[in-house]
This record gives sequence, structure tokens and C-alpha cells, in this order.
Amino acid sequence: QVQLVESGGGLVQPGGSLRLSCAASGSIESFYAMGWYRQAPGKQRELVASITTRNRTNYEDSVEGRFTISREDAKNTVYLQMNSLKPEDTAVYICSVRRTFWENFGSWGQGTQVTVSS
Repeated sequence: QVQLVESGGGLVQPGGSLRLSCAASGSIESFYAMGWYRQAPGKQRELVASITTRNRTNYEDSVEGRFTISREDAKNTVYLQMNSLKPEDTAVYICSVRRTFWENFGSWGQGTQVTVSS
């Protein structure tokens, strides 16, 4: 079972930027995709961005053009660059693995808190 550790969250003003990292305990090269979810208080967990082994990316509509997901397989790490942050981006951001095309995302990390506030 792969372990995922997120980092890089914090408090940032509206319009600011943060870069989140997700370090896996083992190789991520064999997984179909890696993803970033977020969960705000009282809301369902939602998939924010994902990236496949072929670097095909997908974004939730509200973050398209502001967030960029990338991966560095040599370091078993996935990143989420978040720019032009808005208060509604405030949430716990959680990394996850989609092992194969036929499976859903699973193997969640503990999450990192992102708070956007002036």
C-alpha cells in the first residue's frame, strides 16, 4: 500500500500562490494517474486535478487556467501549482492514486490545509 504525504499548504491572501507537493513512499510510474482532491467544511470531496502516466491532465472547471498539476516520477512526487487563489479555494487538499484505468482514486494522504483569506 503506497503512503502519500502532502505538504505546502498554508495561509495566503486572495490572488496569491501556493505550490503543494505529494510525496509517495514508492514508485508512482506504474499508476494510471495521480490526483489532487479538496474538501471544504460541509462540502463533498471533489477532484481538482489529475495527471496520467502520459502526462494527460484534467481540471475541475473552477480551477482551469489557475492550477497546474505536474509529476516528477524520479522523485515519486506530484505537484499542484495554485495561482490567483480565491477564498473559495479554501479547503484541505488531499493527494490520491488511481492505480489502473478500471479503478477509482484511492490510497488517500492525510491532506494539507489551504486557507485563502485577507
